[in-house]
Amino acid sequence: MNLIKLSWKYLIDKPLNTGLNILLLALGLAIITVLLLIQDQFENKMSRDAEGIDLVVGAKGSPLQLILSSVYHIDFPTGNIDMEEAKSLSKNRLVKNSIPLGMGDNYQGFRIVGTNHDYLELYQVNFQTGQAWQIPFEVVLGNDVAEKLKLKVGDRFVGSHGIGSSSHDHDEHDYVVSGVLEKQNKVLDNLILTSIESVWYTHDEGHDHEKFEQQVVKSGFPESDEPREVTSLLIQYRNPIAAVQLPRFINSRSSLQAASPSFEISRLFELLGVGIKLVQGLAIVIIIISGLGIFIALFNSLKERKYDLAVMRTIGASKGQLFMHIILEGLILTFLGALFGIILGHLFLAFVVYTNEQGALSGLSAWVFLKEEIWILCFALIVGIFASLIPAWNAYRTDIAAQLTR
Repeated sequence: MNLIKLSWKYLIDKPLNTGLNILLLALGLAIITVLLLIQDQFENKMSRDAEGIDLVVGAKGSPLQLILSSVYHIDFPTGNIDMEEAKSLSKNRLVKNSIPLGMGDNYQGFRIVGTNHDYLELYQVNFQTGQAWQIPFEVVLGNDVAEKLKLKVGDRFVGSHGIGSSSHDHDEHDYVVSGVLEKQNKVLDNLILTSIESVWYTHDEGHDHEKFEQQVVKSGFPESDEPREVTSLLIQYRNPIAAVQLPRFINSRSSLQAASPSFEISRLFELLGVGIKLVQGLAIVIIIISGLGIFIALFNSLKERKYDLAVMRTIGASKGQLFMHIILEGLILTFLGALFGIILGHLFLAFVVYTNEQGALSGLSAWVFLKEEIWILCFALIVGIFASLIPAWNAYRTDIAAQLTR
């Protein structure tokens, strides 16, 4: 007697009840799958993007906003800071290296970030084609930018003022693509990088085009004969003592603000953790409800099938086989629900990432399978066993004589 085949026949005999129970369980498990995928990849992505950055210095405001805008490029900057003050800070004995950033423009939603070659070295980039910028208005494209905008070395485009949305084009001078980076799976994939001088000259009125076309962009801190501003500084500590002394010095003795990426992101994860736990709680409630649904479906089905079970006993089925027959129905239901839920979770994340190409979730993959998903499957099967225990026990106790003489 093939119990699996028999259990499957009974389930498909009532497709609506079976489909509803599978769908309900799948929804709960899909939510948990999405949360696991986002939490695992998002935390890893945030850690990779902040690797090598000990401190971010910018204008006074929200420390978290400063980190999100300068490290992850998913928020608006807190403002600009005076370049001379930033340069003075970069010469502090506790600072090993400082990388200036200048922001404020975009091209079709992708941020144009002015910096120096140290920023490329920080992320240890490799070029797919071309090279780093050598003169103002040459740009290096992140891999995703080049693919989505269909740009290549030698192409020209005009940047627009603003970060999130465009207000007007800076059509005084085109940007020229000098290089395209290899895929990094980091924040650089969605950035357009250029010299910080390019950002300054873009916003200057009546500048001498011939002058900056002959200018060679140097590494290190940019030089200028005019008063200039930068958006923020990315700082690396010279020694462990700097982690204690430098942030305190900056925050108390200057007009600048210092924020630690590791501290602020840990705080962000704590804040997000409350919301994640609430959603996980909702998913567990849905799973419990689906477990009760499976129990009720099996219990009600058992009332209608007592005669069938008695006939099975008369043709040689043991009590244990009847018990396993009902247990298998619960396991088949929950296995299908878990499988459908995991697939549904991956499909939903793929949709979210696709519709959020330039947002915080860009760079996440919906087709990464975690070992925790095996535990989701095991958890679903345990729910199936518990949901079918009482109906299975009733099947085990089936009275052959009482059922056949009715």
